[in-house]
Amino acid sequence: MEEYSIFFSNGWEHIVDINAYDHLLFVMTLCAAFKFSEWKQVLVIITAFTIGHSGTLILSALDIIPTNPQLIDLLIPFTIMITAIANIVNYGKDGKFSDAKFKYMIALVFGLIHGLAFASNFKFMLFSDSIVMPLFLFNLGIEVGQIFIVILFMLALWFYTKIIKGEHMKWNIFISGAGFGIAATLFLNALAL
Repeated sequence: MEEYSIFFSNGWEHIVDINAYDHLLFVMTLCAAFKFSEWKQVLVIITAFTIGHSGTLILSALDIIPTNPQLIDLLIPFTIMITAIANIVNYGKDGKFSDAKFKYMIALVFGLIHGLAFASNFKFMLFSDSIVMPLFLFNLGIEVGQIFIVILFMLALWFYTKIIKGEHMKWNIFISGAGFGIAATLFLNALAL
């Protein structure tokens, strides 16, 4: 079992590594439209994202679907830009995201794309005949890291809205706008390569 612990560590590092900020940016942009009191919706969204990227991670690791790094480098920032736009367009006058089911679908579908990026990293590490335990531990590492990031993000939101008394709408616009801007830069850089 000790030989497999590297998979958990690499999964964790893949999501919390500052060099993997595209995934962090997606998770933060995904959660930006929800208030601290809507933590249950955030949990559902993160679960939908998990289901999506777990599915393609498994299919890619089993060589059922191919990975194309150049295409993935274009699609990941595109998912962030679309999510940021959805955050602004669907933010209701009552201060709530107006179509949560749409947001859940975005998380699931875009999770499929992010899973391809995770798969590239996982396949590079694979060294054993059995992929079940390595795949499980790598995915678990990603999930624990993702939950850690979401907790930090939600604590920052709580501090902003409860202590500083900031408006959630401004938070959503700032995070979504920053997410869009950074993702657009990544997208243009990927196009230039």
